[in-house]
Amino acid sequence: MNELLLLVESKEGLPDKTTLELIRGGSDLAKELGIDTSAVVVGHETPSLAESVASYGLKKIYRLEHPMLSGFQPDAWVGALEWLCRQIGPRIFLASHSFVGKEVAPRLACRLKTELTTDCIGLKIDPQDGLLIRTKPIYGGNAIAALKCAGLPQMVTVRKNIFEPMEPVDTRSELVDLVPDLDESIIKVRSLKIVPEEVVELDKAHVVISGGRGVVEKEDFDMLKALAAALNKSSGNVTMVGCSRPVVDKCWLSSDHQVGLTGSIIAPDIYVAVGISGAIQHLVGMIRSKKIIAINTDPGCNMFKVADYGVVEDYKVLIPALVKKLEE
Repeated sequence: MNELLLLVESKEGLPDKTTLELIRGGSDLAKELGIDTSAVVVGHETPSLAESVASYGLKKIYRLEHPMLSGFQPDAWVGALEWLCRQIGPRIFLASHSFVGKEVAPRLACRLKTELTTDCIGLKIDPQDGLLIRTKPIYGGNAIAALKCAGLPQMVTVRKNIFEPMEPVDTRSELVDLVPDLDESIIKVRSLKIVPEEVVELDKAHVVISGGRGVVEKEDFDMLKALAAALNKSSGNVTMVGCSRPVVDKCWLSSDHQVGLTGSIIAPDIYVAVGISGAIQHLVGMIRSKKIIAINTDPGCNMFKVADYGVVEDYKVLIPALVKKLEE
């Protein structure tokens, strides 16, 4: 029980951004506890991925190699991770709150007879007993809970964009190649095909233009989209349209556009809040933006208190004028 273990996820053969965030956050927690930070790469023919992860300052990289682990077969992945955890007994196990993390972590926690906290937005160590204090939104984002569990390993899934991604370092991690004891009989459900989901990834945008309750009609989001297109064309920056929760509740935009405690947590270069009052649940999702511009007819709204620039004006007047100016 002297190491923190995190699950590596990859994209196009390289560690995913969420994994680099876990490395940053996990390394800080492990340093506080005085234990080592390790990662596990699960799959088949993954030496290049393991080599890539080895450049981020971890103590060890466990590479679980087996033909049954090719692609993402949940039953085999859970079986392999259970096998590894019983071999090394990690004190803390971290996974991203991603499709893979949400599929694997609950089943692994059940196998290891420990407790799991999902979708955490904050982690710290209790100095009294060394246990993880896990922070997560509850009641639909209307409250924040701080939780502590006694089971080992301490297991959590972590929402993306909670930690800054780790940068490569000069030192190399020790690579440990292992072949888990797996049998075909453990496969109950097979992944036949992975179909990429068409979602809006707001965290990849340089500029996010969000509309809130103050946007009167669904069709008014066409103005925001026109402004985003004009900014894309004029500046070359990736600009996307987001929204606050009331817009999703009205089914005007899908939930992957939502910014806030129950949506995406983002940190774009520029965040434009149109008709958004600035409820705390929304501020949590965008407060790390480098520049915040608020457009609202209510000069007393909370969003103006956190904005770098504020415009008290009707968006129906201001946005078409901005689009026209950018197109000129």
